[in-house]
Amino acid sequence: MRVSNNMKTTAIIGGSGLSELAGLNVLETQSIDTPYGKPSADLIVGELAGQRLIFLARHGNPHQIAPHNINYRANIWALKSLGAEQIIAVAAVGGITPEMTPARLVIPEQIIDYSYGREQTYFAEASAAVEHIDFSFPYDEALRLALIKCGANLNVYSSGTYGCTQGPRLETAAEITRLERDGCDLVGMTGMPEAALARELKIPYACCAVIANWAAGKTQAEISMAEIMHNLEQGMSDVQRLLQCFFILNKA
Repeated sequence: MRVSNNMKTTAIIGGSGLSELAGLNVLETQSIDTPYGKPSADLIVGELAGQRLIFLARHGNPHQIAPHNINYRANIWALKSLGAEQIIAVAAVGGITPEMTPARLVIPEQIIDYSYGREQTYFAEASAAVEHIDFSFPYDEALRLALIKCGANLNVYSSGTYGCTQGPRLETAAEITRLERDGCDLVGMTGMPEAALARELKIPYACCAVIANWAAGKTQAEISMAEIMHNLEQGMSDVQRLLQCFFILNKA
């Protein structure tokens, strides 16, 4: 199959539950060193529906890197170095507000960062020229709308605010109450500084969130890994369908 040169090269960052892409024709695997160290895993370069694609497992392959230990700077830099022109970040999250039901896909439009202690900028070194990026709208709107269009038949929710916590523990019920009061619809652990780093490198970035469970205090039942894995299996199946649609519809 001939790879089209007319569509932007898209990078997919796979979160928990997404370690590979169905239908991906793997062309090569790249082990990359960056000025910020090694990315989470080797980068997979391939084609899907005739379009060039770069895939990176955010937590490593196998899944073994906790959210606070991910080398976000190396990940985004490595994707840029291989020619990524836009990034779709897939992430498992908890649902807070009533519309955010388990196994549903959400394309958020805003983010609030509660994480701490992470290397969160490429301008950290004293010798670096500081750029104050405009982060008013953290996700690229054109990319968001393309994903929303592809999710029309998948019960995709087209807005919402992602609250990024530190992890790896899940939140307390009181913390979720605070997040909801702040305006968060979703809670996850990997949304930042990933989105901001992509903005610093001028790469359009959007998130496809998969709701793995109700957040703490939103149900009487204890949150279990069995429940999370069941919901992720269903949700990630829909992610695969959404991405297939995205690459097919965005052919030149």
